[in-house]
Amino acid sequence: MADGLSPYPPLNVRVVTPRLELLGATDELLEQLAPLVRGGKATADPAPWDDPSPFYIEDPDLRVQQWMRGIWRGRGTLRPDAWRLYFVVMVNDEAVGSQDITGNGFDAFGTVESTSWVSSDFRQQGLGTEMRQAILHLAFDGLGANEAHSEAGVENQGSNGVSRRLGYKPNGMSWATHQDKPVLGQRWRLLREQWEAHRRDDIRLFGVDECRTALGLEAA
Repeated sequence: MADGLSPYPPLNVRVVTPRLELLGATDELLEQLAPLVRGGKATADPAPWDDPSPFYIEDPDLRVQQWMRGIWRGRGTLRPDAWRLYFVVMVNDEAVGSQDITGNGFDAFGTVESTSWVSSDFRQQGLGTEMRQAILHLAFDGLGANEAHSEAGVENQGSNGVSRRLGYKPNGMSWATHQDKPVLGQRWRLLREQWEAHRRDDIRLFGVDECRTALGLEAA
């Protein structure tokens, strides 16, 4: 395709902030992330991922393979009522993590849920907050979301702290298993008007119109 763009529009979406870029997760970019997954740098203590998760697989090669298979499966669903967009987080042209956004029932409810991880080598630098702000800008400004949800174990201070700082409100609790252990999770909810009150003017979006068409959404 001309200009080096993919014929699959979600892979051409870019979200640019002063600190980082979210780039549509092409296979080439996933391969740049693979050494981090292979090296176990996507996990944390306490474990942040619900079972089953490829990040817990002991064999590092199988861990990477299962992780990539999951993304390929998710990329293949692209309907107004069910979709998931995957992004690789780039800092100074280096792949440092992943940020996803899911829209289940989006055509009916306009709700999205975000999931992310950043390499253990790049934590405690504010990147988690910047990544979330970037994906929220895409959700609300680019895709027209009505509200955004997030969830994390109650002991996951990093993720819960990001939600709290960005204006999410507590939205109930839920149980999950993390490495076969029951973990109580905190749910969070951010309404459009709450995001609008603190929206940034230094985040840029690219390739969104074509992505909206691919998702079967109305023109912006």
